[in-house]
Amino acid sequence: MKCVSCKDEYGAAEAGTCRECYEEASETEEELKREIEELKSKVNFLRFWSPVDSRSHHYHRSTTPCFTDVLLVAFDEDSGKPVANSVPVPANKAVLTSRSPVFRAMLETEMEESLSGTIKISDVSYDALRAFVNYLYTAEASLDDEMACDLLVLADKYEVKHLKIYCEKFLISKLNWESSLLSYSFAHQHNANNLLDASLSIILDNMEKVSKREEYMELVEKDPRIVVEIYEAYLSKQVNTAAAAADSHEDKVIKRR
Repeated sequence: MKCVSCKDEYGAAEAGTCRECYEEASETEEELKREIEELKSKVNFLRFWSPVDSRSHHYHRSTTPCFTDVLLVAFDEDSGKPVANSVPVPANKAVLTSRSPVFRAMLETEMEESLSGTIKISDVSYDALRAFVNYLYTAEASLDDEMACDLLVLADKYEVKHLKIYCEKFLISKLNWESSLLSYSFAHQHNANNLLDASLSIILDNMEKVSKREEYMELVEKDPRIVVEIYEAYLSKQVNTAAAAADSHEDKVIKRR
């Protein structure tokens, strides 16, 4: 028989499709499912509720930006002043409170930020702050390594889970054994579990090379707790590998009998 897709000869087991085309179609289907789930996640993130009438309990869903009523300022805590060459970034309270439970706590209570209409965002560059606010409106960001790290820090601080996952995916795609240790330490600081797991996996696969790097020796001095954690994972992997090899050998011996 011939495959309906590639016209190659094949056995009849797949009923009209050769195995290669069948597997390729399955992979394409999985990719489409992932894309659909990502789009659904993006739509849910961008959806927010706002009151039709402040005297009413009826709400409607809005998908268009409203007038801005709050300013975000990139703030340098050391100098006690806004970051040099920056200007306040305008935003809408309804957008901020719908995207971040931290902003919601600030703006729905009589905290300083709610009363003043200004939110100081510390330890962030002006460009990162603008990108952060833009993401809250659009769920899109142009990333490089530095911007992904900056936005992940903000996402962790303000509990914007959608942005955090977005940045983690980017950083994981850029991972290699040379950057794995710094990525692991960074992920540890900001509760980035996906990046943490991916970094650890690469570290364990390249332990001999990683342990000779300058970053490793610095980490031993600055945060030995992380080094201990890595070694515990490495030893556990060695034990599991040895146990699996022993089981495999035992199975072979039994089969020979």
